[in-house]
Amino acid sequence: MMSQLTQQQCRYDDEGKRPLELDEIKSLSEQVAAWTINSEGTRIVRQFNFKNYYHTMNFVNAIAWIANKEAHHPDLQVSYGHCEVTFTTHDSGNRLTINDFICAAKVDALMDAGNFGPKLVD
Repeated sequence: MMSQLTQQQCRYDDEGKRPLELDEIKSLSEQVAAWTINSEGTRIVRQFNFKNYYHTMNFVNAIAWIANKEAHHPDLQVSYGHCEVTFTTHDSGNRLTINDFICAAKVDALMDAGNFGPKLVD
């Protein structure tokens, strides 16, 4: 299912940089249900597993393309067959903004499309 968020572009006006309130975070998190919000409500995180390093790196490169296009860059932890993606907005005091959810939805759409090659491992 494609989220409404995937149809949006990251914003860098005041609204795009505005830290979200808890009720907004809860509402938006329903559109990216595979992601976890940290206990402070300042980061959105998802773990991805792949069958090998090559597929992991294909995924990382695809995320780099999204991040460059949106000018919103996640923190990545990469190892063999594994990538952890974390979004937060540094310009907003390391708080969550709409941009974090837009990019998370686009990463989800990337996985759903599977157009970069990797297959998830159970």
